[in-house]
Amino acid sequence: MATLYTHQGQNVRKTWFLMSCFFIIVIAIGFIFARIYDNAAILYIFVIFSVVMNIVSYWYSDKIALSLAKAHPATREQYFDFYTLVENLAITAGLPMPRIYVIEDSSPNAFATGRDKKHAVIAVTTGLLSIMNKTELEGVIAHEMSHIGNKDMLVSTVAVVLAGFISIVSDMMIRATLFGGHDDDNRGGIFAIIGIILAIIAPIFAMLIQMAISRKREYLADASGALLTRYPEGLASALEKLQNYGKPMQAQSNAIAHLYIANPLGSGKFAKKTMNLFSTHPPLEERIKILRSM
Repeated sequence: MATLYTHQGQNVRKTWFLMSCFFIIVIAIGFIFARIYDNAAILYIFVIFSVVMNIVSYWYSDKIALSLAKAHPATREQYFDFYTLVENLAITAGLPMPRIYVIEDSSPNAFATGRDKKHAVIAVTTGLLSIMNKTELEGVIAHEMSHIGNKDMLVSTVAVVLAGFISIVSDMMIRATLFGGHDDDNRGGIFAIIGIILAIIAPIFAMLIQMAISRKREYLADASGALLTRYPEGLASALEKLQNYGKPMQAQSNAIAHLYIANPLGSGKFAKKTMNLFSTHPPLEERIKILRSM
């Protein structure tokens, strides 16, 4: 029978798998690039870049995610209720106190990030703090605390940096291949075509990696959060408010959309169609139904 520790181990293995896939993709692009320009140094540069970006994605992905979200630290004095709620839930969950951040946005949402439980972060929007009552906010924080305990945020934040870097490298390769100078012999032309195809496919693959971050992680965090508070209705009511609000966040970044507890595009018709096609979140109504059946 699977336990929370089983899921922790799965997420650690998934992180290493993502980093390995990233390394292979970047090396493949570098190899094609080197053959197009008949310069082995290009491959070495890509190898160095891939190693450096793997290190950056592991150690600094939380800082990058917070920067993209435009979050700022929340002090105990300014956000006393929020701070003490996180503190109490951390004690209950047996986890270190995470750093807490606030995003100045009227749309209610929240996410957890960080490479491990000792370097974890929970960020919430001002909109979330304004519309949630105590039990609802407790349900949301317990959900995010469960992501920390389950090590979900490690694989999620690593994917943010790796997918973004693959897109940048692919864009550079397409521009260089189309507009840069290279030998026009048949061999060079074949590698140029392969390079363009690879550069087009790589960002799509990177996007699929982000979407492949299992929707089950959200269901697991819902269940773990409900277990932590012993009150599933608190999170169910909070998710219902998120669903009813509907409006998208003001400052959005597709790179970190999958980190949030709810789709930052909102719950309008367009967002629902987008979610059905490229979903990183289970439907809110389904999550609410499961929580209320507990």
